[in-house]
Formats: sequence, C-alpha cells, structure tokens
Amino acid sequence: MGAEPNIRRIELVCPQCDHHQMEPSMVISTQCRACGQHMDILDGKPVIKAKFATRLASGSKPPIEHPAVGPVVINKPGQTGRAVGFLRKFFKHEPEKRSVDCYHCHRPMDVIREAQSSQCPKCGGYISLKDYEIDRAWRRRIQTRGDVVILKSGSIIGVNVQCHHLTVLGQLAASVDCSGDLTIRSHGKIVGNVKCRELRIERGAIVEFQGDIDAQRSYIDGQVKAKLTCVGTITLEKNAHLQGLARAGALVVKPGGKHTGIMEVVQPAGSQAAAWEK
Repeated sequence: MGAEPNIRRIELVCPQCDHHQMEPSMVISTQCRACGQHMDILDGKPVIKAKFATRLASGSKPPIEHPAVGPVVINKPGQTGRAVGFLRKFFKHEPEKRSVDCYHCHRPMDVIREAQSSQCPKCGGYISLKDYEIDRAWRRRIQTRGDVVILKSGSIIGVNVQCHHLTVLGQLAASVDCSGDLTIRSHGKIVGNVKCRELRIERGAIVEFQGDIDAQRSYIDGQVKAKLTCVGTITLEKNAHLQGLARAGALVVKPGGKHTGIMEVVQPAGSQAAAWEK
C-alpha cells in the first residue's frame, strides 16, 4: 500500500470543556469528542455555534404596542357635503329622461331617453324603447315606447301600433295607442281606435277617424271628421274644421275655426285624470 498523504493538522481546544483534539487545518466546523459541543472554526480557533432562542413576553410586562395604520376611508356619495354634491351635478351630465306608459298595465314611469329597453316597476313586464322610421309598406305589429315616424313613402295598414310619439307623414290605417303625442300632417282615413296624450292635426291635413279618439287634449289646425273625447281642452285654430261629436272639458275656437256637430262638456273622472296626470 502507498504512503498516506501528509495532512497538516492543527490543535483545537473546546471552549466548553477545554478538551484538546487535532483536526485538519482546512476544517470549518467540528464536534468536541469529549462533551459533544458543536464548534465553528474561524481563523483556526474554535467558536461555539450561536443558538437562536424565541423569547416569549412575560405576563408581568405588557406587550409592546406598535402604532396601527388606520383604514383608508372612502367617502360615499352624499357624505362629502353640499359643495361636492353641487360640483358633481355641475360637471357630471345627468341622463335626460322622458315619461312613458307601460303598454301592459299603463303605469306612467320615467325612463332614460337613450335606453333601448326597460322594465315596468309595477308589473315587471318588458318594455321596448326602440324607435321606428317607416319608409315603406309595414304590415307587422309595432309594440314599443319609443317614437315612430311614418315617412311620406311609408304606410302602416291593418296592424296595431303602440308607441310613445307617433308622427304621420304618410298613410296610417290602424289602431293607435300613444303614451305621448299623435301628430298628423297628411291626408287619409284612420281605421281603429286612437288613444294618445295629445292629438295634433297640423295645417293642411285632412283626416277622417273611423274609430273613437281618447286624448288628454287636442290641437287641430286642419280638417277633421271624428268622434273626439278629451279630458282637457280641444283647441281649433283659424284653419280648423272639426266635424262630429266632441266631448271635452273645454272647447276653444279661434277666429276662423269651426265646429260642426254636437259638443258635450264633461268633467274628467278622478281615475282618468290621474292616469293622464304625468
């Protein structure tokens, strides 16, 4: 067998029990062969390895209290004072609203003008708010609380129309239920019953209604043949000629206007007046 390599050794003295022992010079840690103490070797000298102890707070001394960081408070709307509320109203554009009636239960309600649909707060029914512009023959039912415009080239015949405002420049032969105004600027016969908030017959229009008309008020500046009932006032302008039975709270005939037929002054019932109040 070959000779064992000559390893340089150093003498170490245990700091715990003073035991002397030889270790290789490159040693970085060792254990005392007498007491078992673990030692780290630094610069050729043994050092007892440090022990980390967990110190518990004694019952006689109160624990150290560190300053706590308070929670971040976010001001809710309505809690920032009148000044902020005023600035919010000044700089933030409030959405424009309009009043419509539910076409299921006829309850009045306010909706945002740009909305495409809504829900009745009373009956929960779905309400379309889509606008229609009719430029051709239309044969399908319209049920919306948006606005409908019948252009000169358009017509609605034989179907029911439920909407907010209805403006007629073309042909209309259908039953109408408007939560807003019915404005007519054309000639023709309208078949079916009509219900609206305000009936407006513009100058030059010649219209014959073959059904009953139920309105809150009427403004006539053309020629009309109808059986008209208003809870408010019927106003006949200077170019107006109304033929037929007229029931209203009042009839105003301006110079040049004319009414041919029976006129009955009626008092609106409480429930009917409340229905048109909004």
